[in-house]
Amino acid sequence: MFSTKLTLKCCATFVLVIILTSCSDNTKDNTKTADSAKTQITQQQAIALAVYKSPTCGCCKKWISHIDDNGFQSKAHNVQDISFIKEKYSIAPRYRSCHTAISKEGYVFEGHVPAKFIQQFLKEQHGKDIIGLSVPAMPLGSPGMEVDDMFHPYKVLLLKSDGSYEVYANVQSYEEQF
Repeated sequence: MFSTKLTLKCCATFVLVIILTSCSDNTKDNTKTADSAKTQITQQQAIALAVYKSPTCGCCKKWISHIDDNGFQSKAHNVQDISFIKEKYSIAPRYRSCHTAISKEGYVFEGHVPAKFIQQFLKEQHGKDIIGLSVPAMPLGSPGMEVDDMFHPYKVLLLKSDGSYEVYANVQSYEEQF
């Protein structure tokens, strides 16, 4: 009698484990399906940017992660000399930085421009004289240029085809970039 009870308890425990495992796997599958659907929707809504950069530049890779995490889908083009793309899109030397991103509309985003400002810019209407935005040089604390708690205030410039610019945004603190 004792061994029959033990056998029944073992069988019941085994069945319970199978049922729980089965439910758990279904939950994981449903979660994976939901995550996959979210990813597909996000990719469909993502704004495509072609990014031209040096193959060895670490800050460019960090900036690409920043934009990809904030509604963009980047396609990196690693090139040894990116000056040709800057010349093609009429980015004057004083506005240049380490990488150049191009939207499907042909706008340029030069350097460590925060995703927030690129999104804002792309929602606006611009005349034919506007070529894009730039964060010249590589200001510490800008997206991709994070070094400890250091932050240097900087300007996001609105570039014009005649070589002039307007200040598009003044970034005075790290938090203002997001």
